[in-house]
Amino acid sequence: MPHAGTEPSPQPTDVELATASDAAAPAAPPAVRVDEVRVLDGPNLYFARPAIKVILHLPGYLDLKRTEAEALAARLGMRSARPGRRGSALRQRFVMRVIRTVMRRLGTEIGAGRLGVRVRAGQTALDVVLAFPWVHRTRGRVAGEQVGAVMAALLDRSRRADEVIEAAAAEILAAPDGPGPSVLTPTVPVASVTGTNGKTTTTRLMAHMCMTAGLTTAWSSTDGVVVMGETKEEGDFSGPAGARGVLETPGLDIGILETARGGMLLKGMGVTANDVSVVTNVSADHLGLQGIDTLDQLAEVKAIVTTVTKPQGWVVLNGDDPRVWAMRFGIKAKPWAFSLDPASPALWESINAGGRGITVLDGEIVVLSPNGDPDRLVKIVDVPMTLSGLSRNNIANALAGAAAALGLGVPRSAVVEGLRTFAPDPEHNWGRLNTYSVPLDAGGKATVIMDMAHNEAGLEALLEVSRGLAAPGGAVRLGLGCAGDRADEAIVSMGEIAGHGAEEVALKIAAHYLRGRTEDELLGLFREGLAKVGVLDVPSHGTELAALQALVQHAHDGDVVALMCHAERAEVDAWVRANGGKVDDARAIRRKVVAARGEHELESEIAALWEAGDDAARIATAQQLVDGHPGDARLVFELAGAHDASGDEQRAIGLYEQALAAGLKEPHRHRAQLQLASSLRVVGRPAEALPLLDDVLASRPHNTAALMFRALVQADLGQERQGLADLIRGTLEATTDVDTQAYRRALRAYADELSPAAD
Repeated sequence: MPHAGTEPSPQPTDVELATASDAAAPAAPPAVRVDEVRVLDGPNLYFARPAIKVILHLPGYLDLKRTEAEALAARLGMRSARPGRRGSALRQRFVMRVIRTVMRRLGTEIGAGRLGVRVRAGQTALDVVLAFPWVHRTRGRVAGEQVGAVMAALLDRSRRADEVIEAAAAEILAAPDGPGPSVLTPTVPVASVTGTNGKTTTTRLMAHMCMTAGLTTAWSSTDGVVVMGETKEEGDFSGPAGARGVLETPGLDIGILETARGGMLLKGMGVTANDVSVVTNVSADHLGLQGIDTLDQLAEVKAIVTTVTKPQGWVVLNGDDPRVWAMRFGIKAKPWAFSLDPASPALWESINAGGRGITVLDGEIVVLSPNGDPDRLVKIVDVPMTLSGLSRNNIANALAGAAAALGLGVPRSAVVEGLRTFAPDPEHNWGRLNTYSVPLDAGGKATVIMDMAHNEAGLEALLEVSRGLAAPGGAVRLGLGCAGDRADEAIVSMGEIAGHGAEEVALKIAAHYLRGRTEDELLGLFREGLAKVGVLDVPSHGTELAALQALVQHAHDGDVVALMCHAERAEVDAWVRANGGKVDDARAIRRKVVAARGEHELESEIAALWEAGDDAARIATAQQLVDGHPGDARLVFELAGAHDASGDEQRAIGLYEQALAAGLKEPHRHRAQLQLASSLRVVGRPAEALPLLDDVLASRPHNTAALMFRALVQADLGQERQGLADLIRGTLEATTDVDTQAYRRALRAYADELSPAAD
C-alpha cells in the first residue's frame, strides 16, 4: 500500500518499457512518461500560431549508458552526437536533440513537410518540453501523445527507428482531423495589454478614452467583459474567453484585451494579431507556477503580445523596465517607449528606430516624435488617476494608456479629455486606489484606500500613496493579505515591506483566495516577514471587512487606512458609505497631498500674501482668502499673522484662537500657539500665555523658541529665577553643541541653585 499522500506506482506497460523481475516485485518506474499534452489555440510562448505543447519525463534517457545513447543517435541518423554523462545537463540537451529529430521525422512521415519544432529544458534534468504547430485539434493531440510512444519504443534496441516512427505516423494519420483552432482574427482595431501590475487600470483608461471619442468600445479584464461601461459577464476574463466576449460585441468599433500570463500559457492568446500591444512592467508575481520560475521567463511570456502586433501597429513598452524594453528586439511593429525620466535612453532609441516616446516634461505629459517639438497633452496635476502626481505607478499607466490610445487612432482631444476625467474612484477604476474620507467617532477624519495590491510591487506602491496622503504626524494602518498561490518567499517579503511601511498592520484572510494553503500557513508566512523587522503580535481577521473595521477604530484624524482588498470590495465600499464615508474627488485628493507635505492648496497665494508691500495690502489679501474659503483654519492663521505683523495684537489674538478652535493642524498649530502666547504677553496677559507654551513643550520638549518665550513669560510673572533655570535645563536637553555639553554638569548645577529641580 502506498504511503498517505502518494499515488501507487503505475503498472508496467509496453509504452513505458517497465519490466518486473517477478510477480511479487514492485513495478519499475516508467522510463518515459508523458506528463501533459496541451492544445494551445492561439499565439503562445513557442509559436505565433496554434501549437501542441508536450511535457515529457524521460528518466530512461538520462540513465542510458553513454555507449547506448551513442548507438541510439546512430540509429536515428544523428551526426556528431555527444550524449554527456548520465543525469547531466549535457545529457538533457542530447535528449532534446533526439526529440527534435524524432518530431521532424514524424512530420515528414505524415506529410507535414519540415515541421516547426521547439524543444526546451523542463524544470528538472529529467523533463523536456516540446511544442509544434497544429491545424486539426484531434490529430494534433494524437501526434503529441505519439511522441511519448516513439521515445519509449526507441529505448528497445531490438526495434528499428524507421519502424517505430512509421508505426507512430500511422496512428496519427488514422486519427480524425477534429476541429480547427478557435482563435479569432479581429475585424476591428484591437489592443492587448499585459504586464505584472497596472494591466486593468491601463485597460480601463484606454476604454474610457475610446468612449470619450464616441467609439463603441468593449474590453475584458480580470473583473469581466464590459461593453460601453456595462458589465456583461463578471469574473476573470483576462484570457481567450474574454477576447471572444469582446470581439463578438455587435457594432464594435474597438476592442481592448487585458491579457494575463495564465491564459497565454494554458491556452495561448485569444486573437491572431493586434494593432497595439502594451507591456506595463515585469516584476515577481506567480513565480513557481506553470513552469515559470524566473523574471526572465515571465518576461518572455509577457512578450507574446508584442510578437503578434501588426507591422503597421505600435508596441508600447516601459522604457524604465529593462526586461520590458528588451522586448523591442522581437517585434515587427513600431516601438513606442514610455518613461518617467525625460532623459531616458529608451525614449531616444525608440524615436531613432522610427517610433515615438511619451514622458513627463516640466510637469506635463508630452509625446515625443522624430520631428517637431514635444506635443504637450496635459499637466500631471490635472490627471486625477495620478493622485496629483503622488502615484508613480499610475503616472506610468497614464503614459502607457495615452500612447496606446493614440496608437489606435483615438483623436488627441479624446485622449486629453480622457486623462482629465478618468478618476481613481469606484466608477472609473473599481478596486484600484479607491480613496475615501471617513469620519471617526473620536472626531476628525481618516483616509481609507481600497486597492487590489497583490504582490510586492503593488504593496510598495500602495504604501507610497498612503504615506503621501497621511497628514503630518499621521499614521499608516495596513490591512495585509494576498492570495495563497504566491511563493513562500514572496509572502514573507510582503510581511517585511508592510512592517517597514506601516505603523499598524492587521492581517486579513480572503477564504476564496487561499488556493491550496491553510489560513494558518498563510498567516504564518506574513508573521515571519513582519517579525524580521521587529513587528510582533499582529492580529488577524477572518474577512477583509473585519480587518478594515478594526483599523478604522484605531485611527486618528489624518491617518490613512489602506486595505489590500481582493474578495470583498462591494462589502467594504458599502460599509464605508454607510458610516458616513465619501469618495474623494480630485480636489479632495489634491488637498490631502498638499497637506501631507505641510502645505496648503493655496500655498502660492499664501506666499504671495507675505510678499505684499505694506500691512494694509497684506491684511486685505488675507481677508479675501478667508472670505473665499470659509472655515479654513490655515487661512485664518495667516490672517492672524498679518494683523500681528501690523501691530494689531488684539485682533490677532482672536483670530489665532479661532484658527486653533477650527482644528488647525501641524506644522502650523504649534506655531499659532507660540504666536498667540507672544501676543498675549505683549498685551499684558502673560498668565494666559504660560499654559499655551507648556502645551507646545509637552509635545516638543526641545523647541528652543518655546523655551525662550516661556522664560520671558515667567519673568513677566515675577518668576525670573525659575524661568532662567527652566531655560538652562531645556537648552541643555535641546542642544548638541560640543562646548555646551562639556559644561553640562556645571550648568545644571547653576540651574539647581536658581531653582531646585523637581523630584
